[in-house]
Amino acid sequence: MGTSKISVMFLLHFLHICSAFAHSKQSSNSPASAMFALKAIQTGSVPRPANKLPFRHNVTLTVSLLVGTPAQAVTMVLDTGSELSWLHCKKNPNVTSPFDPVRSTSYVPVPCTSSICKTRTRDFTLPVSCDPKQHCHAIVAYADASSMEGTLAMDNFQMGGSVVPGVVFGCMDSGFSSSDEDSKTTGLLGMNRGSLSFVTQMGYPKFSYCISGQDSSGVLLFGEVDTPWLTPLRYTPLVQISDPLPYFDRVAYSVKLEGIKVGGKLLALPTTLLEPDHTGAGQTMVDSGTQFTFLLGPVYRILRSEFLAQTKDKIKELGDPNYVFEGAMDLCYRIPLTQAGYPNLPTVTLLFEGAEMSVSAERLLYRVPGEVRGSDGVHCFTFGNSDLLGVEAYVIGNHHQQNIWMEFDLEKSRMGLAEVRCDVAGQRLGGTQWRQEHCLTNDE
Repeated sequence: MGTSKISVMFLLHFLHICSAFAHSKQSSNSPASAMFALKAIQTGSVPRPANKLPFRHNVTLTVSLLVGTPAQAVTMVLDTGSELSWLHCKKNPNVTSPFDPVRSTSYVPVPCTSSICKTRTRDFTLPVSCDPKQHCHAIVAYADASSMEGTLAMDNFQMGGSVVPGVVFGCMDSGFSSSDEDSKTTGLLGMNRGSLSFVTQMGYPKFSYCISGQDSSGVLLFGEVDTPWLTPLRYTPLVQISDPLPYFDRVAYSVKLEGIKVGGKLLALPTTLLEPDHTGAGQTMVDSGTQFTFLLGPVYRILRSEFLAQTKDKIKELGDPNYVFEGAMDLCYRIPLTQAGYPNLPTVTLLFEGAEMSVSAERLLYRVPGEVRGSDGVHCFTFGNSDLLGVEAYVIGNHHQQNIWMEFDLEKSRMGLAEVRCDVAGQRLGGTQWRQEHCLTNDE
């Protein structure tokens, strides 16, 4: 499908890794806590990884890590919706920081006889095949017809000031993409709950991140650290099912969506529309690899109608029935180019079991780069229709996670949320705490 390139890319730049926090609650088998700085960087076009869903090209959250011996710096897309991590493993002038396995003395390809090669994941299919050297061959295919191909391998990853040996990943040396931009990304960091995901292999009981919408700052935290200044988190359990269903992703961060409010008004949504059906279709996933939020058609249309009704006297609708932003967002408005900010818009609140997520102000509308109608810019509602994408799920993207502390607790199978100024959180954690621990200063 046709797409508009988005001009904002969030980068989780490698800042520093402390050897440990004095108050860390990590187990002895887990690496020490590690923290990264989050920055928003303006770019002309956005590199993206091979995408699992057609709309996953909007924005990429990337983190820099050290892999191999001697250590090589690589850039990987942080994706809570994927399991198998992978790196580009061939020398490519278009790749920013390619990983060269020949240079790493700790690099070990996974043989076909290994039990790892027979591990069933949602990211590569069984039965596995072998390459001419009898190494485990991996092909990761995505819904937008892109794919990556290579060998399963193990190597050292550095986190928390320590080296973790034998981390399994895909060493990809070829692929096909629907976008030439894909080759510019070094790799993908799978962060879901699967057995081969990065966070599972590293042994962290939890990880958290906070994305700022204010001043291009934020933080990603592996492990645990005291945050007495943070509003108590409200937790919602991660949905788990015992029986395999064809359309239910059992290793995703899936939560129970119980309702939606617009301007304090609870929408009349039948419970059956918010729960997965007998095939597993209709689950609600929290995904860092998606920018905006997408709802199943019937729910999206009810939300769209109510938001349109509550804003009809505040902002002017685009009035172009043929214009659909990103193939799934068909509620757009005309805002004068000279106008700073938006009028008082109704807050949209997603209600989960035990927690909620409120979307207000500038997070409700998105200025489409390059789209101008006369003296007006085009701004689209940041909720979209997943039916238009052929995706049978609710997907909550990172745009609506801005200024919310997002904690993924694997140990207790829950997700915690708390509203916070993420720029302040980054200053408190990245400034005071790191100086107390005598970490290196920021080189930026």
